[in-house]
Amino acid sequence: MNREIYKYEFSPNLPIQEVERSLALSVLTTESLHGRSQVRMDASFIVDKEKHACVIDADTEVGRDIARIFTGYLTREFGENAFKVKRLSRDSSARLSASTASQTSSSPA
Repeated sequence: MNREIYKYEFSPNLPIQEVERSLALSVLTTESLHGRSQVRMDASFIVDKEKHACVIDADTEVGRDIARIFTGYLTREFGENAFKVKRLSRDSSARLSASTASQTSSSPA
């Protein structure tokens, strides 16, 4: 089964803390749509500070909404040229997750 996963790569001059804030706001906004419990159960994402990258698992409706909202926030706040987003296979995302798990946050607490 292929998972729907999106990888975001950010310009090196974009502060990764701003990316994390935009992601947190996207999760909070998604909680307004689906409820905190559903987001806690279905949301999965990871931020790699060293690689200036982020992966969102969009295999659920919650994940897809986080990805959509996050993309919209990034575009509006930083512009389309500040980041790239692409779809990955499950194998590619597993390698990224394994290499970055100790440096990142996953689901909201």
